Amino acid sequence: MHSIASSPGGQVGVLLRHWRDLRRKSQLELSFDTGVSQRHLSFIEVGRSAPSRQMLIDIATALDMPLRDRNTLLLAGGYAPIYPDGAWDGPEMRSITKALERMLRQHEPFPALVMDRYWTVLMTNRSAPRFFSRFTDLSARKAPRNMLHLVFDPDGLRPCIADWPSVAESLIQRVHREAVGRVIDDRTKALLAALMAYPDVEPAWASLAAADIQGPTPVIPIGLVKDGRVLNYFSLVTTVGTPRTVAAQELRIECMVPADEATEALHAELMGEEPA
Repeated sequence: MHSIASSPGGQVGVLLRHWRDLRRKSQLELSFDTGVSQRHLSFIEVGRSAPSRQMLIDIATALDMPLRDRNTLLLAGGYAPIYPDGAWDGPEMRSITKALERMLRQHEPFPALVMDRYWTVLMTNRSAPRFFSRFTDLSARKAPRNMLHLVFDPDGLRPCIADWPSVAESLIQRVHREAVGRVIDDRTKALLAALMAYPDVEPAWASLAAADIQGPTPVIPIGLVKDGRVLNYFSLVTTVGTPRTVAAQELRIECMVPADEATEALHAELMGEEPA
């Protein structure tokens, strides 16, 4: 029986050409990176050669493929996936979720939350829902909530965000920059389409973002207006280092920090707490 990869136009070849195009690598460049001859890579891509499991792993590593897509490549080659793809709060993630809980607690009294790759909120510290409830009715939104929809929805945080168009455009660009493996998958495309469908969202924001994908931005400014006063925050975005599971790679921890002393004082007043 022939594997999928050994048939002409097999799925492995399609996937490899797709990822080479995404990474803008020629067969020659990929050959240098993997130690696999250019001729052999050519045979794999046209379905004339079936690569070994280790060769697929080496190629996926050279192409910086996300773990989820590495599993897909292995399956296409007839091999079992090697990266666990369980729930973000599954047993194998216990040590990571405990560390995340500790990080969230330590960021009090400022908001901190953990999101998946599609900006769905998975965990928060105590301050996060209390803080956002000062600006919008969170109880009207069914959990799990999505932070991007909360920001773009005219019935969400949007009326309270200073210079909303600038913030919204920067978030569209963040979705592109921070996509796992720098790849916009189908669900991310659907999320972007939903955001672009909100009122007063400029189509040019999407084209600008797609044309200028750069490295992750460490500081993202945002101002929130309460009783005529603006509270300015920036976010620190953290990911799990050297992940070995799909869920771990796709987690994002976002911690909001006051951008100035005036905001820190206003934050304490807003939350009914003494300044740190």
